[in-house]
Amino acid sequence: MSTKSVAAIDCGTNSIRLLISSVISLDEDEVQLLDVERRMEIVRLGQGVDKTGAFAPEALERTFSALRGYAELMREHGVGFGPESVRMVATSATRDAANRQEFVDGVRSIIGVEPEVISGDEEAELSFIGATAELEGADDGFKPPFLVVDIGGGSTEFVLGYAGDEEAGVVRAARSVNIGCVRMTERHLTQDPPTAGQIAAATADIDAALDEAAAAVPLDEAATVVCVAGTATTVAGIAEDLPEYDPDRIHHTPVSAERTHAIAEELLAMPHDRRAAIGVMHPGRVDVIGAGALVLDRVVSRTGAGGFVASEHDILDGIAWSLCLSELPE
Repeated sequence: MSTKSVAAIDCGTNSIRLLISSVISLDEDEVQLLDVERRMEIVRLGQGVDKTGAFAPEALERTFSALRGYAELMREHGVGFGPESVRMVATSATRDAANRQEFVDGVRSIIGVEPEVISGDEEAELSFIGATAELEGADDGFKPPFLVVDIGGGSTEFVLGYAGDEEAGVVRAARSVNIGCVRMTERHLTQDPPTAGQIAAATADIDAALDEAAAAVPLDEAATVVCVAGTATTVAGIAEDLPEYDPDRIHHTPVSAERTHAIAEELLAMPHDRRAAIGVMHPGRVDVIGAGALVLDRVVSRTGAGGFVASEHDILDGIAWSLCLSELPE
């Protein structure tokens, strides 16, 4: 048996997250992945990108500052600074920004590898692997096919597939569309709280994007909708009436479609101070959670699945698994 440490980094429009894992090689064809450290910082890398087409200098500096902290944690846990041990993916805002080379150069100077500007489909597939790997063979009532939904700051990814039994790892369809909590807030929900007209405009935008997604991914065929990332886990924490954010209690929490809709309406009607006072709310999500909850509500309604299951495991875990599986022989 051998072990090594790996680091997975996911840089989205709103947040940058780190997962340090221990890869345990049990034999020549089996490895296990154990969490060592999870971190998340709200850096708002996508600030203004929808309007200007470029990263703001202050957004880049916030991101680089968070990465410098992550690099220190990687050193503490013995992660090698190279492509065999570190993988960073960068999503929606990075695909859109005119000055993305400045971002790439800064990242490379801090963690020793370049960020991978992955496609929406690749992002969706990594999210699927991370969200469903532990469901394989689990007797928990979650039935395939699974629809994994990753609501980010600038985009939302959908991937439909299977995990477990004879169809393990089968991905049927994936699509990324340009709706997310930051993008919808900046584009439509500009008042606090937003007006009925602004909410209607955002809803129409979201529904049009869901039409686009449904053309590639049969959303209504999902038996279980697994929603990942901060919007879904925050809504699940609110649904559970938790006094503070507790990932262990949130992970695999089911939330009905009716409860999702009610929470979205409540968040959209609340002023900033009331949202900020919610126990499970991360300070960096206060300004955008209403838009995120609206996206989540429209997604759940569109699937007809009756609700969603929140997952703390997502694209970060998929990235770590990609490094983990590189330990296996061809």
